[in-house]
Amino acid sequence: MNLIAYLKENNVWYNLIEKESTVHTADAAAATGMPLERITKSLVFIGDKKDTIMVIVPGNCRVNKRKLKEALMVKDVELVPFEKAHEYSGYEPGATPPVCYKKIKKVVVDVKVMQFDTVFGGGGSRKKLIELKSKDIQKLNNAIVADIAEVNK
Repeated sequence: MNLIAYLKENNVWYNLIEKESTVHTADAAAATGMPLERITKSLVFIGDKKDTIMVIVPGNCRVNKRKLKEALMVKDVELVPFEKAHEYSGYEPGATPPVCYKKIKKVVVDVKVMQFDTVFGGGGSRKKLIELKSKDIQKLNNAIVADIAEVNK
């Protein structure tokens, strides 16, 4: 997957940030000094019709499966195991950007992501973050925007 070529091809503004290698959003926030709520998690789920779904939520949140099922109008969703997520996204966990995937059918973005003009996500490598406009994430993914996440307590 060539993330930068994809963004250039679609005339999308981006900003790449180099950092130490991290996997989790909290570690990426600590390494860069950025607020955790502005760093997105990109999580792969499988729906009851075997649809592959990318779910994008703020780093300080967790997915509410009931709300996700309602947003997708499905009976069930399951998080893909950490070690298998790259088979669907095309990226290793910690590197997954909020756009440009291998085998993803649907994308759902939490409403809290959309409150920011720009957010950060995996930059295609665990040593990079990419800053993108929230509206571009929604547009490029033809994403459903829904209230699907809850702030971690």
